[in-house]
Amino acid sequence: MTTQDAVTKPAGGPGELGLSEKGLSEKGLKAGSVGLIGAVVIGISCIAPAYTLTAALGPTVSEVGVHLPAIFLVGFIPMLLVALGYRELNNAMPDAGTSFTWATRAFGPWLGWMGGWGLIAATIIVLSNLAAVAVDFFYLMLAQIFANPSLAELTRVLPLNIATTLVFIAGACWISYRGMETTKAFQYILVAFQLLVLGWFAVAAFAHVANGTAFDATEISADWFNPFAVGSFSAFAAGVSLSIFIFWGWDVTLTMNEETRNPEKTPGRAATVTVVVIVLIYMVVSLATLSFAGIGTTGLGAGNPANQGSIFAVLAGPVMGPFAILMSLAILSSSAASLQSTFVSPARTLLAMGHYRALPKGFGRISPTHKSPGYATVAAAIAAAGFYVVTRTLSENALWDTITALGMMICFYYGITALACVWYFRAEAIRGVRNFLCKFLAPLVGGVILLVMFVKTAYDSMDPSYGSGSNIGGLGLVFILGCGVIALGAVLMFFMYRRHPEFFKGRVLSRSSKVYNP
Repeated sequence: MTTQDAVTKPAGGPGELGLSEKGLSEKGLKAGSVGLIGAVVIGISCIAPAYTLTAALGPTVSEVGVHLPAIFLVGFIPMLLVALGYRELNNAMPDAGTSFTWATRAFGPWLGWMGGWGLIAATIIVLSNLAAVAVDFFYLMLAQIFANPSLAELTRVLPLNIATTLVFIAGACWISYRGMETTKAFQYILVAFQLLVLGWFAVAAFAHVANGTAFDATEISADWFNPFAVGSFSAFAAGVSLSIFIFWGWDVTLTMNEETRNPEKTPGRAATVTVVVIVLIYMVVSLATLSFAGIGTTGLGAGNPANQGSIFAVLAGPVMGPFAILMSLAILSSSAASLQSTFVSPARTLLAMGHYRALPKGFGRISPTHKSPGYATVAAAIAAAGFYVVTRTLSENALWDTITALGMMICFYYGITALACVWYFRAEAIRGVRNFLCKFLAPLVGGVILLVMFVKTAYDSMDPSYGSGSNIGGLGLVFILGCGVIALGAVLMFFMYRRHPEFFKGRVLSRSSKVYNP
């Protein structure tokens, strides 16, 4: 590691960075507060397997049928390749800004700023969605506990829905504000519970198949794992886009790098472990679901459009019997846990951008009591709350189409970061097999796949029938929202250039590359 790459103490005291300093610097976060297990738990929580599966299984089955396991594996491959690139970047430059910082060091401030914006925009949008899902299942849980179905309908009362959603966001913000110690304690309980219930569901579903009591018992076939058996490339691309979304969130383990023990190694290892654990969970649960319900479009079939909003809400009763309420609690805990853990990424990216003068320096403030990015955490909560209130009030279609457009933003900033690894380590690419595979080939292939998916999704979403079917002037609303959010980032970037030119002129965080030292 070069001297310039080393993480140093700020030249101007806590939270300050001297303009003559061109390397990375500490930001005042509580170092050593997260170990490998804690980072993996938070990574799993951010992905939210119970919530993600209930929302994604149905739509993915509708696109690719029984080839769901194959598509999950295909979606896993670019995530793993990108995770390897993230690990190498973190080993060289452990910094809470992750995509923002690394892309800046590799490509310069402009592309670095946009990489940071992609992460912030995607996570803030999904925060509002997670809160909304938690509210839906909160009222469903009340309906099940009190055996009163009308209580579940309270989520459709707009003022009550908005008020409850804001309470959930405020609660998650409060926990995040208190730092990683409080976050870990909260996550251990909720993550363990949702994984226990998912395991229960899978075992019970396979038991029904074995006993002949499944709805549409379907024998597992090797063909299910063959991605080339998918009917068309459009269906394949749509399925992969959905599968990329369900793996998203593992990079939260990297944004905690300044707070982990052994920051050069632990975050990268946690990212890899998280992705592998998640794919194992997804494979087991998806196989159990397909084996029990089949892919039919009627009744309990996984291909039934009426079941796609929440497949577990439909299957939990037939599979788990009187214990079905546990699945509702698991999805509630999954969305609530992810709501809280997802605050980690945007808060620390905003912190780094404020610290390095890419945003107003207020974003670089650290809570003196909890050693957390207090200002940035509250700012992320306000942005998520405001986004939800506006979109939910204007149109429910706009809210859900923005969630659909998340795939574009995820591919955008993951792709930029992966290619930043390739460019930053270009001088080392031919220095050994490991360097070639982990610092060049893996992130290059992963980054190219994701950027191709970005272009393909953007093109497909121009069709008015994409997503909810809403359009403006014949152009699909998903395309307008996805590309519009990225364009908004470019506008804000030029505004910040006018206000804080020192970052954009390379006076704070300079472009650099890894120099090979034999």
